[in-house]
Order: sequence, then structure tokens, then C-alpha cells
Amino acid sequence: MTAAGAAAFAVSPRTAWARTSDGDGGDVRGGSGDTDPHGRILLDAAMKWRRLPGGWQSAPFFGNGFLAAHLYSKAGEGNALRIMLNHSLVQDQRGQWEAAIGYSRLPVGYLTLTFTGTVTDVDWSLDPATAELNGTVTTTAGGVRMRMLILRQSDVLLVFLEPTAGERKAAWAFTALPSATTRTSRVPPEYTANPDPAAGPGFVEQPLDAGGGYTTAWREIHEGSRRLLAAGIAYGFPDSTGRERALSAVDRALTTAPDALVREHRRWWGDFYRRSLVSVPDKHLQRFYWIQLYKMASSTGKDSPVLPVFGPWFPETGNNWTNIWWNLNTQVAYPLINGSNQLELDAITPTFRTYHRNLELNIHPAYRDGESYALCHPGDRELRPGPRYVGVPGVSPNDHTGNLTWAMHNVWLSYRHSMDRRILRDVLYPVLSRAIAYYARFLTEGSDGLLHLPETRSPEYANASDCTYDLSLIRWGCRTLLEAARALRIDDAPTARLRDILARLVPYHRGEQGVLIGAEVPLTESHRHYSHLLWLYPLQESLDRTSFEHWAGMRERWHGYSFAAAASMETLFGNADRALSYLKFFTDGNTVDGTQLTPNTMYREGSNFAIESPLAAAQSLLDMLVQSHGGTVRVFPAIPSGWADASIQRLRTQGAFLVDASRSAGRTDWVTVRSEAGAPLVLEHGIDGVIDVRDERGRKLPYRGTGTITVDLPKGRTAVVTRRGSDPVLRPRDVPADGTYPQWGLPEPD
Repeated sequence: MTAAGAAAFAVSPRTAWARTSDGDGGDVRGGSGDTDPHGRILLDAAMKWRRLPGGWQSAPFFGNGFLAAHLYSKAGEGNALRIMLNHSLVQDQRGQWEAAIGYSRLPVGYLTLTFTGTVTDVDWSLDPATAELNGTVTTTAGGVRMRMLILRQSDVLLVFLEPTAGERKAAWAFTALPSATTRTSRVPPEYTANPDPAAGPGFVEQPLDAGGGYTTAWREIHEGSRRLLAAGIAYGFPDSTGRERALSAVDRALTTAPDALVREHRRWWGDFYRRSLVSVPDKHLQRFYWIQLYKMASSTGKDSPVLPVFGPWFPETGNNWTNIWWNLNTQVAYPLINGSNQLELDAITPTFRTYHRNLELNIHPAYRDGESYALCHPGDRELRPGPRYVGVPGVSPNDHTGNLTWAMHNVWLSYRHSMDRRILRDVLYPVLSRAIAYYARFLTEGSDGLLHLPETRSPEYANASDCTYDLSLIRWGCRTLLEAARALRIDDAPTARLRDILARLVPYHRGEQGVLIGAEVPLTESHRHYSHLLWLYPLQESLDRTSFEHWAGMRERWHGYSFAAAASMETLFGNADRALSYLKFFTDGNTVDGTQLTPNTMYREGSNFAIESPLAAAQSLLDMLVQSHGGTVRVFPAIPSGWADASIQRLRTQGAFLVDASRSAGRTDWVTVRSEAGAPLVLEHGIDGVIDVRDERGRKLPYRGTGTITVDLPKGRTAVVTRRGSDPVLRPRDVPADGTYPQWGLPEPD
């Protein structure tokens, strides 16, 4: 310990933060359950462990968008715990190979805490309110009280230990994992791992063949019987391995009173959760939803990379999905941040703003014209594909053509929920224009006078001409660009071309069972991807029950996101109970085609791990509570018949509205809508009978309509809609449970 460190130790004990009482949730827990529903809901959502988790799919997990960790015990190591450490910036930089290999995310390593005795019991609680794990480990030699978190504001893991006398010798060690891709598909024979790491006192430095590297650092201090470990990872390229930054971050955490750092950490999480509220009678789903918010905030943010398939939590056993998959996984993971009013978690829009020029690298060199963009999967955080290209329509094999346009739908959602014209001007319009330009160069006029698309691939199903997946994205892209051009007052030759495409683009090919995959290619077997239904969801172009029923009638090959999509589609049809059945089938942990939601709300597909399906399922719950497609805000549009009560607060909709509402005894009692942008408000309020509409000061607001009303609501003003004659308390609440449900995690002892 340095002299400066010793002085700080004497003045401010570094383990003080761990002596706070269990359940101390910092700022998010401001009062009793009656006056502080956020605190009650988050306390109830805590994940519990009474059995040792065995790996990624059952472990407690932590993160801050960069540094990530999960805690578990490896089979056969009955006297040890492992903390798998990862960092979302750690990837290879060898662009001579495709992104999943040459730009592959790389495993880092794990800390091991070895006990004197054999572990006989654990009792852990992971509190989403503070992103901290608290609990005990019991061994044959004694036990350890522990608390663990990753600081929100710096890439440092803190682990507090207070062992009994028999476990005073419990010791930490670090094991580095091979710095090589774990992908097994298409690995070229000339591929080699990066060099072996170099170890020093309290650090392991891992160089990369391409330059730079990454360093893991750790150090532990003692205060009587109490111990505090700090650990972190820093990445550098091309000139640094991050060693000095990693060591400095660890030292700063131990010499700057950790209790102050933890208070700052807790304030961030408290502010995060208070941006919105969701409460429903099914507490299994309610807990699941809040854990997904915890997961999303732990894994991404506006300054961090876009989520790879497994998030920042690289599994020890490896994974074949070693970077960012843009044919569905990323697109379905991020919509949740909009409705939950967590726009600061949007990593997609900043990524395209910063790295959009790399999109031209995704096009075959023969078709690069400076005016076209496309996007491969996999790709890296800078949108680089390596020597792999988007397919050329009409040339087989063919894939990836729709990835970029679908990703732009995520950017469009960010714009519509914020009404931030900078997103429209700087990202959506210029990038989407070039995505549609790539498509447009291959559209050909047929003998019917319509524009047709040569053969492309409907993701994960079949190739087809006039592929419905691509046509739906072209149609949405053209309409969106024209809408953006009007908002930005652009009127030029490209807009004329867009109008022509919309006027003459061939309709979707249909058969007796609804919309086909493409020309003369029907859906004849179970299809997990729902790519041919993109026009239904999420693009919400039109409703077609026949096409949906045909797809939903074959579920043998469905995966988690298929059930989430089906639930959201059913909300569009207004079939709330069917939507709930799809959502419950997935969240209850049923296995289909080797896929399953795991006990810690992660997700597996065979031996591979992923996180997009649970995040998509959380969005499905939001779709039951609020919708805003087509310019209308709909409150409680798909509430299951068994849910007599529901409460929401500050859910964000298109048009930049924040919606509060309450439902009790099977009826909507009140709705409030605050306008952040002054967009026109069309509201389907769902309140029976005659209503009153007033502003936040109780003054009457003029409106038009009955069940769906139009209100002129200026920016910064609020409309309060109530049943006439009622005087409700306009406050969110944790609604009563409709049953008893187990906690997430491993809550039952052996």
C-alpha cells in the first residue's frame, strides 16, 4: 500500500460501504411501499440464490456498459467461486478475417476465490435497485459475508469479504483465458491465437498481434477481519495494452473512499429506475421486466458499444456468436429502451453517427459508388465486416440485404420517441437514404409495369425474388425518408425517386395462407425468424390475421424471440389473453427447439448463450400497456382479462409523450400525458363514460372526440383525463399480486 493509500485508509475506512444494512437501496428507496412504489417493486424484484450457480445461464451478473462480471462455481471445484470478467471493448483487430473472427470479441479471464473448506450453502440476493449482490457463503470451515458490485462510473469491480476465523485464508487468484476467437464456424486454417499474456504483480497484460491489447488488474486491502478487492480491465489499440489505466483505476478505487464511490453508484441507479414505472398483477412478469431494465443498463449505453449477441458477459465455455449480429438480434434488443423512458441506453444511434462511413465497406467492391450503404452480420462495434459483403440481389448465395434498413428502424424509433431533429438530420436521413439507394439500383421494371426485386434471402429461411422481407423494408424506408424530407424541408431528385418506388413497388405475393416468403415461395415449415412478417411487426404497416395464424400454427422451430414477437403481434390485434399466453410460455422456462429462458433471465440456444429474447419479451409487456403506432397513443390496449389492476408512470411514446395511467377493478381510472415536444396528441384513453380533460393546474382543456380524443397540447404541458365526477389520486402504485410466484435466480436450496 502506498503512503497516500495508508492515509486515506485511516481517514475513511474503505469497507464502510459494505456495512450498510441489507436492503439499503440508496436514493431509489425513499419511503414505505405505499409512498415509494419504486422501492417496493425493486425490493420484490431481487434475484435470489440458495444454490450455487454453475455458469453463465444461472449466475448473478453485473456490468456498467463496459466492465462486466458474473459469479458462479465451476463443477468439481466445491471449495471455490469464480468471477468471470469481461469488457465490451475487448476484441481482436485483425481485419483480414471476417468480423466474427478477425474482429472477434475475446475472452479475458476469471478471478477465483478459494476457500479453506467446501461450500455447503449460499444465501445471496442481487438487488437491482443498487446493482449489488449481498449475502453469505457457508463452508465446512466457516463462512464469508460478501457484497459485490461493478461501479457505474468507473470500470472497477468491488468485492467486500468478511470471513469467519476458519475462512481467514480464503485467497484470490486470476486465470487468463486464451486470447482467441471461440467461434468454430468458418475459421480459416491460417488463424492463430494472440500471443500468451504476461503476468506481473497484481495484473495480467494481454498483447494483440495487431497491436495494443488489454490488461486485467486487481488488488486487495484488509481492515481488521474485513477485506476489499478491486479489479478492472482496460483495453488499448493500437499503441497501448491498457496496463497503466487498469492499475490506476484499481488504485483510485481503493484510495478514494469506496463508500463515496458507492454512494455515487447508487444515486445513478436510483435516478435510472425512477424514470418510469410498470406494475402488473403477475409478479413473475413484473420482476422479469425490471430485471431486463437492470440487464439493459448493465450492458449498454450511449457511450458503449452496441450489444453483441451475448451482451458483455462472455461465457467461459465460449460462444459461436462472437460479435454483433444485425439480422435480428440487435434490432429486437433495443426497442425496450424507448417505452421505458431510458433513451440514454441507445447505443445504436451514436454508433451510426460515428462510424457510418464504414458501412460502404459492407458492400462488394464492384458496387461501391459512394452513395450506397449496407450492413453485414456479424460486424464489429465500428460497423466493420472484414472481407465479407452484403449479398448482391440476383446473385446467389445472398444474405444481409435488409440488415441496415431494419437497424434504421431502431434509429427511427429513437427519433420518434424523442422528436430530436438531430437524429433525423444527422443519422436517419443520410444513412437510410444510402441504404435504400443500394436496394434501388437493383429494382427492375417488369412487364406489369411494377418494380421487382431480384432474388434475395429471407433471413434463415429461403431465397426468393420479390422477397417480402426486403420489400417491406424498402416500402417502410421510402415512406420514412419522405416523411423525414418533409420535416427537414428537403425536396430534390432523390425524393422523386422515392415516390416512384412507392407508387410502383410490387405488392407482397400472397397465397391461400397469406403473404408468401416471396414470389412462388410459400412458408411450408416452422420459421423462427418471422422475417416475412416484418410488415406486421415491428413495421406495423397493416394487419393480416391469416398470415399471422399460418406462421403461428407451426411453432416447432420457434425460439425465444419468436414467442416475444407473437405476443407483440397479438397486442396489435387486441388479443390480450393470447399475447399473455405466448409471453408466459417463454418466461415460464419452456424448452422449444433446444432454446430456453434461463433461471437468471438470460437465454440459451443449444449450447450458445444470448440476451436478445428476454429483452424483446420485456418490450412485449410494454406493448400490452401502451402503444403509439400510426400517430395515436393507446393506453392499456391489450390488458389480459385476468388483470384487474395495472399502473404505469412516465412510459414514453412516439411523439415524445410521457404517459401515466391507472387501472383498477377492470377499468381505466385516469390517464395523464405530458408533451415534451409539442407534437399533436391523439389519445385512445380507454376510460368508460363521459370524461373530463384538464391541464396540470386543473383548468379545462378543449378536446375533440370521445373514445379517441385530439388535444392541442403545447410542449411542457400535461393533459389529465379522468372519468367525469371522479377525483382520483394521480399517483403510481404497486398493484396487488394475483398469485404467488418464485423469485428469479436459484431461490430454492438443495
